[in-house]
Amino acid sequence: MAPFSAFVLFAVIWFLTLFVVLPLRLKTQGETGDVVPGTPQSAPADPQIRKRMLITTAVSLVIWGAVVAIILSGVIGIEDMDILFRLTYR
Repeated sequence: MAPFSAFVLFAVIWFLTLFVVLPLRLKTQGETGDVVPGTPQSAPADPQIRKRMLITTAVSLVIWGAVVAIILSGVIGIEDMDILFRLTYR
């Protein structure tokens, strides 16, 4: 796997993981009862962005490592994808 391909794969996995992690344990301003004027009630009361980014990076590194190991081991290859798509699009 080329380094750029590995980086693109990591970026895709990182952003997908971020979208899963962002809403976890989120408390909105409406739930806490402390709505800042000019913001919607659904805005986060304490977004904890640094913590969420660290969690996202840790989880995505594990997922990325597993995907790279599968790709480099040859368990799933291009030929397997070709067979899968032929079966799907008949």
